[in-house]
Amino acid sequence: MNAYSPIGPVVGIVGAGQLARMTQPPAIALGVELRVLAGAPDESAARVIVDTVVGDYRSLDDLRAFAQGCHAITFDHEHVPGELIRALVDDGHAVHPGPGALLHAQDKAVMRERLTAIGAPCPAWARVSDPGEVAAFAAEHGRPVVLKAITGGYDGRGVWVCDSEEAAAEAFAAGSPLLAEAFVPFERELAVLVARSPHGQGVSYPVVETVQRDGICVEVLAPAPGLDPEEAAEAQRVALRIAEELGVTGLLAVEMFQTGQGLVVNELAMRPHNSGHWTIEGSRTSQFEQHLRAVLDLPLGSPAMTAPAVVMANLLGGDDPDLFKRYEHVMAHDPGVKVHFYGKQVRPGRKIGHVTAVGDDLDEVRARARHAAVYLMTGEYT
Repeated sequence: MNAYSPIGPVVGIVGAGQLARMTQPPAIALGVELRVLAGAPDESAARVIVDTVVGDYRSLDDLRAFAQGCHAITFDHEHVPGELIRALVDDGHAVHPGPGALLHAQDKAVMRERLTAIGAPCPAWARVSDPGEVAAFAAEHGRPVVLKAITGGYDGRGVWVCDSEEAAAEAFAAGSPLLAEAFVPFERELAVLVARSPHGQGVSYPVVETVQRDGICVEVLAPAPGLDPEEAAEAQRVALRIAEELGVTGLLAVEMFQTGQGLVVNELAMRPHNSGHWTIEGSRTSQFEQHLRAVLDLPLGSPAMTAPAVVMANLLGGDDPDLFKRYEHVMAHDPGVKVHFYGKQVRPGRKIGHVTAVGDDLDEVRARARHAAVYLMTGEYT
């Protein structure tokens, strides 16, 4: 542990990825001290947060040592075993979200069971243990069938769209317990980010459209263009109800499908989320500040947008690791575009940063964000 005396409340973040890193600027403004539990001293957040503890999130001893002196503990990822989180709560630590809520982001079968029980819109689904059970599910609900790893999947990993028993057998060969979902013929993908504090205050950000490529979000459009106001309000109501019913404290991202028959809940995440990075420049209160407010049970901030249109484009690593050499063109071409790098080594397909543009016209803002992102990644013009 670093030897220094905190001035403000200490929020401990288990995990030291880019989410923890981007929480540092609003923490400074709020007078909040951050402590991160990093797996290694060169991880993204560990590079910028002075109070970094190197340890293993799967070790109760490491977690207990890390938690000493923290006013609240939260997470950069959902991989901490539930029994360890419960041990911290039993020790008297304030953990947000708590183990009962976080389980729904860790276990997709538990999530589906609970969402179905509360009447949230879900696809047909079932636990499956072999290709024969997948075939029986397909006979009732049609093909293709979407198979998902019950635990551990993210960014398109652990998801298989199967149109045959052979494809299903390949999914089972990965060795993870699976559930089957009916394929949803969606029109587009939406996301709703909400925050809820321990005493029950809740706020919702505007509904956004997320654009996916190969299972990875490449672009976020805020607000979702052309979305009927009544459907947008319904999406926000669904997300806030899920947060309340599951007892979420902190941020909750609800990924949804928009279909011709209405909204369908796809995934949940209980932390700041890629679909909310646009809020750093595009909202009165960024998702990172909002999460800090929520876990410390402070009054929540305004989620209102700072401009009529905001677009965030992810930066994915390619073959050239030197993105900084292309900074000059992006800054000179459009001084209003904001670039965020995550302090991560460049690898092909890895999220290493994002760019955000704001303005009055969505098409113009989207073109600006795309130009900056493509040039930073490839050195080519769009």
